[in-house]
Amino acid sequence: MKDASDALVHNPKGGMPRLLEIMARLRDPVTGCPWDMEQTWETIAPYTIEEAYEVADAIERQAWGELKGELGDLLLQVVYFARMGAEQGRFDFDEIADTVSDKMIARHPHVFGDESNRKSADQQTRDWEVQKAAERDARGEQRVLDGVALGLPALMRAQKLQKRAARVGFDWETGTQVAGKISEEAAELAEAAASRDPGAIEAEMGDMFFSLVNLSRHLGVDPERALRRANNRFSRRFNWLESELLRQGSSPAQATLEQMDALWEAAKVAEQHGGG
Repeated sequence: MKDASDALVHNPKGGMPRLLEIMARLRDPVTGCPWDMEQTWETIAPYTIEEAYEVADAIERQAWGELKGELGDLLLQVVYFARMGAEQGRFDFDEIADTVSDKMIARHPHVFGDESNRKSADQQTRDWEVQKAAERDARGEQRVLDGVALGLPALMRAQKLQKRAARVGFDWETGTQVAGKISEEAAELAEAAASRDPGAIEAEMGDMFFSLVNLSRHLGVDPERALRRANNRFSRRFNWLESELLRQGSSPAQATLEQMDALWEAAKVAEQHGGG
């Protein structure tokens, strides 16, 4: 039997069965890899989050040559969980695939059922939310905020919490009102900073972030994507600044703040003209 599995493992066109067999061999309690055998639900979960971000990063950079590999790394995390589930008699990969297939069919009656598919995107979104609400009811999630995962990145979780609350009318009517709330939070943060109370400062800073996410939602901006792009801009501009200092025989550690500020402004101009 091992000859057959060996042939599958070394078949470059083995597809999904090949990957599942590789994971089974890695987790084999006798002949597997010691590191892979030691992994648990808790140790693999952080890798799953990391790999998802690497997929998003490749798409953001339009690094299409890298994307296939990053998607493979993300798929590997699902295969890991599927193998652990099978080992514990919980579920296997096919059951995972069947579960999501059933969900997609149930959520798309306009494609797989008798409903008309001549719907607007807005109507489909409303129908989707109704279906998800029914699924939450079936799981016994009765409160408005039930089911919003604790492990989500903070910006994403804030956005989801606000969307849930908005469904029952707990929301500002306009972005202008949210902007006014941000001004109020900024004043409270300044007051907390003046008090030098670490707990108060953290709480007010959290309120400020939460309000900024709220404004992003009202303006139709994904806060996670906006901040990721801001990080990328900062990195590009600072790298340009550093290169210019090195060209001048200096470095950020040696330069004054005034010199770096001037180069920072120059970096923005260079970026606008395609040189940053």
